[in-house]
Amino acid sequence: MRRHRIAAMGGDGIGPEVIAAGCRVLDAVAEADGGFTFTTETFDWGSAMYRATGRMMPADGLDRLKDFDAIFFGAVGAPDIPDHITLWELRLAICQGFDQYANVRPTRLLPGVVGPLREDLGRRIDWVIVRENSEGEYSGVGGRAHRGLPIEVGMDVAVFTRAGVERICRYACELAMTRPRKKLTVVTKSNAQRHGLVMWDEVCAEVTAQFPELTVDKMLVDAMTARMVMKPETIDTVVATNLHADILSDLASALAGSLGIGATGNIDPTRKRPSMFEPIHGSAFDITGKGIANPLGSFWTASMMLEHLGEGDAARRLMRAVEAVTARGEVLTPDLGGRATTAEVTDAVIAALKGANL
Repeated sequence: MRRHRIAAMGGDGIGPEVIAAGCRVLDAVAEADGGFTFTTETFDWGSAMYRATGRMMPADGLDRLKDFDAIFFGAVGAPDIPDHITLWELRLAICQGFDQYANVRPTRLLPGVVGPLREDLGRRIDWVIVRENSEGEYSGVGGRAHRGLPIEVGMDVAVFTRAGVERICRYACELAMTRPRKKLTVVTKSNAQRHGLVMWDEVCAEVTAQFPELTVDKMLVDAMTARMVMKPETIDTVVATNLHADILSDLASALAGSLGIGATGNIDPTRKRPSMFEPIHGSAFDITGKGIANPLGSFWTASMMLEHLGEGDAARRLMRAVEAVTARGEVLTPDLGGRATTAEVTDAVIAALKGANL
């Protein structure tokens, strides 16, 4: 019997609600498979801890997480705490501390879900966006001086290293090679950012040249937004910087019907440290505690985690269950035009998992 140790961290807002739902579904998947089990430990780190202790996670947090097989993370952010504190002291502290340099976000329009694009365009969405997750615009380099004075200055420095660009581009190439179309788009803004992103272009060109079976094109980030809306069928795998992919992947989820569906893996491809998997919807305090948060993003995230853990059959079974529920269109949360609760959607997916046809 294969055993996987999971650190479950709901975080803030609706995070604990969707992670609890995700853990229920993971247990159901394990039961249906019969070949593996989960040992899950819950960590109540986040804004509540910050209010009580002044820290988003304990000083030894990374040491406490390092021996888990994966981290299942909910959301971070609270209206009464500055975002740069909640983000940098928990989520980014884990991502950068464990060098989870590849952020992977798949997108497609699930059966029965209606997105904002015309139906014929929306059904053409089948993308994976690979985001550089360790440096770039979110490197954390910079500072402020002369606070409160007329000469006050605040500066953030985008840091691009050859090693960082090379490894994320290679990861994206290898991922694109596993997909049927073997197509990669390199996103840039080197027409305006003439140092770091010119180097980004040059290094990506060197790496992609090593994959002659790939079809590779390059796109400015602003033009890429229009392409995602107007010509979604021309896109397959995308690699972009930390900031650019952050924005593009949120647009991708919105085009697929709801941010509540989006899933992410923060991956350490070396597997020396645990990778972290999270839905992308954020803490959503406006619906916290109402029981209507969409758990589908956490289920898709759970499927990505299963794939990473080597449980590919179970990952595909879970996604088939999710798609069976969305295709019926009867049990959807309000963000997808339905009236179902988080618990009702979770129950429906678990029921589908028990179906013999999956």
